[in-house]
Amino acid sequence: MRNFKNHPIIHFTTYLLLWISSNLSVPFWMVGHVHLTMNVYEDIIEILSSFGMNILVAIGFYIDWKNYKKQIK
Repeated sequence: MRNFKNHPIIHFTTYLLLWISSNLSVPFWMVGHVHLTMNVYEDIIEILSSFGMNILVAIGFYIDWKNYKKQIK
């Protein structure tokens, strides 16, 4: 079995998730909240898109939190 921990794609994906969570979390949530107050979600694509963006941000926050814990030890 190969060790994928040092694979460049894993490093890029981790970097991408961290970048999305740090740079796009506020726009995702602000646009989402404004959208939620003005519209009713009736389309499954809108619901899944909103859920997916929030999941990406949550994963990035979790990875960043794990990295922070390693730094303070």
